[in-house]
Order: sequence, then C-alpha cells, then structure tokens
Amino acid sequence: MRIAVLTGGSSPERHVALAGAAQVVRALRELDHSVAVVDTVGGPLDDAAEQRVFEAGVGRDPPTTEELDELAAREHPECLPALPELRNADVVFLVLHGQQGEGGEIQALLDLTGIVYAGSGPLGSAVAMDKDIAKRLLIAANVATPEWHMWPLAEAVSANLQFPVIVKPSKVGSSVGLSVVRSRGALDAAVELARQYDSDVMLEQFIDGREFTVGVLEERALAVGEIIPQHETFDYECKYTPGMTEEVFPAVIPEQQALTLQTMALQAHRALKLRDFSRIDFMVDRAGAPMVLEANTLPGLTGTSLLPQSAVACGIEFGTLCEAICSGALRRAREQSGSPKQ
Repeated sequence: MRIAVLTGGSSPERHVALAGAAQVVRALRELDHSVAVVDTVGGPLDDAAEQRVFEAGVGRDPPTTEELDELAAREHPECLPALPELRNADVVFLVLHGQQGEGGEIQALLDLTGIVYAGSGPLGSAVAMDKDIAKRLLIAANVATPEWHMWPLAEAVSANLQFPVIVKPSKVGSSVGLSVVRSRGALDAAVELARQYDSDVMLEQFIDGREFTVGVLEERALAVGEIIPQHETFDYECKYTPGMTEEVFPAVIPEQQALTLQTMALQAHRALKLRDFSRIDFMVDRAGAPMVLEANTLPGLTGTSLLPQSAVACGIEFGTLCEAICSGALRRAREQSGSPKQ
C-alpha cells in the first residue's frame, strides 16, 4: 500500500504524536509498504527531517503555551488535501492528538476532497473529543460514566460539590492540564491551569478504584489492561515516561468482569459513532462498578501506549495492528464507494 502518515500538529500532544508516528512509519516500512510522512505544521518530511523530529522523544512535560502558539501560526490544515503525498496515497494514517487532530476538522477536510483515511469520521471525532458531549451520549446509551459538571458551576452545584474532583480541559487528551482538587481553596488555581489549554473546563467526580482500558479494532474488543500509575492519577508523566506506570495485559481480573468491560467498550465505541479503531478507558470503583472515563479516537502509538499492548495480548503484533488499521480503512472506503480505488 501507499500510505501517508499525517502527524505532528500544534496541540499540547505534538510530541506524543511524533513519537507514535516514528513507530508506525518504521513498522509499515518493515512490511514493505511505501510510506510518506507529513507534519501538519511543517508539511512533507524528507529523510533528514524525519530523523530529527522522530528522535526527539516525548519528554516529561508537554510543549509550553508559547511554543504551541508559534506552531499554530505555522499550521495551515486547509492546504493539506492539495499535497501529492496525501492525494496519491491509498490511505492516510492519522497519528494526531488533541483538538486540532482529533476534533474532526482535518477529517472533514479529507472527506471533502475524497482522501481515504483511517479512523473515525468528523462527527465521531468531534463528539468524542468534547468530554461533556461524549458523556451525555454515553448516558443516553445507558453506559455509566462518572458524575461531572462544567465550569462555571451553578450556585446549587457549587454549594454541594463533593471533593475530591478531577479538573481538566474538556477537549484535550493525555491528561494535559489535569488536576486532582481536594478542597474548594484549590479549585480556582486548577481551573486556571485547565483554561490554559481549553476554554471549556470539566469537573469530574474523583473515583477511588482501579483503572482499566480496552482497545477496539474493527468492532472487536481487544484485551482488557489494568493501569497502575506511580502517581495518584494516570497523568502526562506517567503516560509517557517508561517505568512510571505498571500496565498489565491482560488484566488479572475475573473473566466475567473482563467481558463486562469489553462489552461496555463496544457500547461506548458505537454510541459515539466511532469507526476502525479506538481505545476506551475505565474506572472501576471499590464496589466493583465500571464507568467509562473517555474514548480515544486516535489512541497513542508510542513505546508506552496502551492500544498496542491491548492488541499484543490478543496475538496482534504492532506492525500487524498498523497494517490492519490501514487495510480496514481502505476496505471500508471501497465498500462505501462501491468500487476499488485506482
């Protein structure tokens, strides 16, 4: 296949995207696919540029707001569909994170220009990225999720708010801007931190329990994994620093509990109108009740990422996973068009 990997971006998760793209590109080339790499900020990458950006790694902290502003000024996504690297590809593999990459805008641009890409479409991408809307859809589909409120709080809610709460940007991933708040006195500072990354801020009830994740590949729930971070939450540092989190795949839990989580993962995937692949994250409280935290439409593909581990536990190696994602997207596009792409 001729595959274009679209990566980089100007979100706080830029370094995560580039680290994942490095692995995807390497795996697909080892399987003899022709792979071009395009950064949404810098455009097509030659061999030297690939090596430079791929070797940088994720680091312990996301880019600063000043760095993000500079990147955003150079990013012109409306120009992407005109690039021959994308137009001549059989399929585009999106390795992007954050609002700019997962929010549905790039997906809509590719749809409008007839470019085939892997992953959810504009609608599913947008609703899953907005945690408030996603939770409303999950509740409508009878999928449990922790209680939440949006900032600013109504007077009645403010008077009865139960601490601790998780304060986080509504449309940012990788736990960027997230805080655990245990008292009202710490609330304003946590909201201000979250607002550096998104104007919409969510306050979610803190769940004391165990964290799990389930990958989804073409309507199939993959292995359940348990996440045991060294910090109180599965934050940015724990997610992308080797050794900061113990990740157990498959999770050591009763078979029925694993089946329940897999069933809920598929329910969430469908309720949010996702396609091709995703990863659904859960908390299970001390009473054993599972709740969906969020859905990831373009889950991480770095060396410490969870979807590849979920797949490996099912016997699907990383290269095979990447190839399956591309093949599935191409097959879906052919079925929708009624004829193979020439």
